[in-house]
Amino acid sequence: MLTKKEQRLRRSRQTRIRIAAQGVARLTVNRTNLHIYASVISGDGTKVLATASTAQAEVRKSLGGAGKGGNAAAAQTIGKLIAEKARAAGVEKVAFDRAGFAYHGRVKALADAARAAGLQF
Repeated sequence: MLTKKEQRLRRSRQTRIRIAAQGVARLTVNRTNLHIYASVISGDGTKVLATASTAQAEVRKSLGGAGKGGNAAAAQTIGKLIAEKARAAGVEKVAFDRAGFAYHGRVKALADAARAAGLQF
């Protein structure tokens, strides 16, 4: 019997195999109870082109201090920020890699905000 974490990692491996075959940049998301992290990784998987997270000092200030990074509003902020950084790095189109997390709640809020800010996936 697989643990909850092992099941998530198994799902994420399947997704990464499919995305690698496409050869496009990927927007990968990781969430913890306190924070949410997003990175745009190049199509060949060798370079991180842009990152954003609620653990960054300037983002924490805008959210209202410590402990505010684990909600959907914070995820929306990170979605907008990662889209801006990705576009500044010359990336318009990405594959969304939710790393085995359910497309629901904070992960969905981040994805919707990134789409609204002009990132295509």
